[in-house]
Amino acid sequence: MKAMILAAGFGERLRPLTETTPKPLLKIHGKPIIQYHIERLARAGIRELVINTSWLGEQIEAFVGDGSRFGVQVAWSREAQPLETGGGIRRALPLLGCEPFVVINGDVWSTYTYSRLADFRLEESVDAHLILVDNPEHHPDGDFELDVDERVRHPVGSDDAPPATLTFSGISVMRPELFALYPAASESFPLRDVLRSSIEAGCVSGERFTGVWWDVGTVERLETLNALLANSDEPGVLKPKLRVG
Repeated sequence: MKAMILAAGFGERLRPLTETTPKPLLKIHGKPIIQYHIERLARAGIRELVINTSWLGEQIEAFVGDGSRFGVQVAWSREAQPLETGGGIRRALPLLGCEPFVVINGDVWSTYTYSRLADFRLEESVDAHLILVDNPEHHPDGDFELDVDERVRHPVGSDDAPPATLTFSGISVMRPELFALYPAASESFPLRDVLRSSIEAGCVSGERFTGVWWDVGTVERLETLNALLANSDEPGVLKPKLRVG
């Protein structure tokens, strides 16, 4: 199985740090974010990677190279302007092939076991599988519901009770056929547009991950994560009880 790491964003909420350093190269406990993903994918046996780049992408390519020093092979999907998550994946499809592939947001940090993704097989009726987490403080409304059949649903509340939602972690497995309605490889669109019809048809599965997960989307959250890791009794490791997203 191949994996794609999404690394093309501007990182606007991380300014001024991202004015000179692309978001995937910002460091968590002394190591660039993207290196964590590459090393964990390699340990899981996923060694064919596609990485998309745009803003300051030459720095990312210079750091990762062809991936050989990490034990992986890297193909680069370059975007003149960031194409959002959906557009970035669509552009990279020729590099990803015809089989389901893993997608990892480049700005999340977690202890999720990537070997589970390496062994994961989508059911015939399923277009994508999403890893969901409990809603962090900065995203209290969440993204999706997960029903008893482990199918992802759009939130449906009632007058008596709000929907029981979870947040998309940015970790998933997807079929390339999801993007068949988007023939242009230069179009910008969000992933939620791609998933909408499949979710409505009950063709997206999911699982709830309760371990450590962090959206490194702002300077404050990056600094908080680094502080927690620095004060952890096991260097570079956070316990689930410290998870605040």
